[in-house]
Amino acid sequence: MYIMGVVDARIIEKYKQEAREKNRDSWWLAYVMDVSDEEKAKGKTVEVGRAQFDTEKKKYTIFDAPGHKNYVPNMIMGAALADIGGLVISARKGEFEAGFEKDGQTREHCQLAKSLGVQKLVVIINKMDDAGWKKARFDEIIAGLSPFLKATGYSVEKDVVFVPIAGLTGDNIKEPTTKMNWYKGPDLMTILDTIELEKRFPSGPLRIPILDKMKDKDLIIHGKVENGTIRLGDKLALMPSGAPAQVMGLLDGKGEVVKYATPGENVQIKMNIAEEDSVKRGDVICHRDSMMPVTEIFEAEIDVLDLLDYKPILSKGYTCIMHIHTFNDEVTIKDIIRSEELNEKGEKVIK
Repeated sequence: MYIMGVVDARIIEKYKQEAREKNRDSWWLAYVMDVSDEEKAKGKTVEVGRAQFDTEKKKYTIFDAPGHKNYVPNMIMGAALADIGGLVISARKGEFEAGFEKDGQTREHCQLAKSLGVQKLVVIINKMDDAGWKKARFDEIIAGLSPFLKATGYSVEKDVVFVPIAGLTGDNIKEPTTKMNWYKGPDLMTILDTIELEKRFPSGPLRIPILDKMKDKDLIIHGKVENGTIRLGDKLALMPSGAPAQVMGLLDGKGEVVKYATPGENVQIKMNIAEEDSVKRGDVICHRDSMMPVTEIFEAEIDVLDLLDYKPILSKGYTCIMHIHTFNDEVTIKDIIRSEELNEKGEKVIK
């Protein structure tokens, strides 16, 4: 944010002073997004921070989501609004390993990002200055992450980009650095400017999973348009209840009034609905002439990555929590129709 010119230099000086007073000299940059007293005291992101900037090619909304295991629900909120995930990995000795081991959060966040519809992953390997700018450490992290990302469902060749940076010094963020002559790839902002997303369907059926709601004078619904186009005055249905509603006002990600919003846009919808208490996170906003199908039983393909120690066998009757976009609920496996085991190369294991 500082490098892209969004944060005023005078504010940065204030943050530096504040960090010094807290004996946290190196934390001043975190205060740009971590604004609450709790976040500043703990040195951890708790709430989802939001900021915006534009380049010549794209308009960006940045969501700073927490990485700590105590704040996973807030991370889910940020990931549900994103098209591209920036997975920040520390190159400092032992820190990548701590995050990636079984009790670390790297694995869970990758799985959640994939299930929440994050199409592309930019793996930002930070603190390369602490790793001596060494190619061996960069390669080691790529080798450790790649098989897991593939098992999670990402195509490492098509959907994942690895980029080494030093966040505190700004190396390889907006412009290439001379400190890593071995790295021939683009800097972080060039990657973000050129990354291509999957095709969107603005003329398809409207689908907006509800992320949150707020009641002031009017009921305001927050969400991201996943498919279709929402317009001022549209007659809607909230699924699965089918409750009718109407769009009375629309705001874009910057809080500015708009007449319509298309796939990928974060919106605030001023909504007229008879029973406001019936609106729940995870409900899906649709047009009344193309309502979303509703079912309690469905057939799914499941890739099993890890099972809980106290539930080590996936069997008929197994219960777990299902996350789909902003919706989550407990589900039970009624039956296993077919199963197969794959090795690390994706080949079937014949026993």
